[in-house]
Amino acid sequence: MSVKQRILLMEDEEHLLEAIKLNLEMEGFFVRAVTDGKKALKVYKEEKFNLIILDVMVPEIDGFQVAETIRLENSEVPIMFLTAKNTSEDRITGLKKGADDYLTKPFNLEELILRVNNLIKRSAKGEELKEINSYKIGDKTIYFNSFELKNEDGSITPLTKKETMLLKLLIERKDEAVSREQILETVWNYDVYPSTRTIDNFILTFRKYFEPDQKNPIYFHSIRGVGYKFTDGHA
Repeated sequence: MSVKQRILLMEDEEHLLEAIKLNLEMEGFFVRAVTDGKKALKVYKEEKFNLIILDVMVPEIDGFQVAETIRLENSEVPIMFLTAKNTSEDRITGLKKGADDYLTKPFNLEELILRVNNLIKRSAKGEELKEINSYKIGDKTIYFNSFELKNEDGSITPLTKKETMLLKLLIERKDEAVSREQILETVWNYDVYPSTRTIDNFILTFRKYFEPDQKNPIYFHSIRGVGYKFTDGHA
């Protein structure tokens, strides 16, 4: 790894902090470790990170508040919560605050490392795509910056901002099932809660745009009970 990926780790249990830090450093990451929310926000403002790992129950400012503050100015950096709270309400709170992943204590360090690697890889893939202004699906090309879809005959179909954002998210996460929570957090920012039907309608529109046979989609798939998935023939 030529440039070390940088991780901000907030955990107030000293032995656990040291164990996580050591294991991440052995994987080749640079780790900045802090024990409370105040320090986490101070360090976050001064340095750049590729991933943020937050314990929820810490002194000064809790993990949820730290995540919320970070999300006000950065919607891209992946955030993972570590917490002893494992109720579905806590999970939903975490997702609403902008979490990308949620690991309950006690956890296996190997699983933590796997999840960290996945989040960093996914984030890097997103960075690459951000630099690409267009993406081709079949014989049509999406232009992300101008919110346009160029058809094979050269005609242009305008896209709404939400359509473009959802397309971008699904393409970034190609071949992965993307949960409705992730779509809510990324595309709607929880300003409003669209119903499942609203998101379904977006997928139906995409099928109309791109699928040769809308009843047998090859690009945009609904995954029952989870969310949606984009697959593509690109190598």
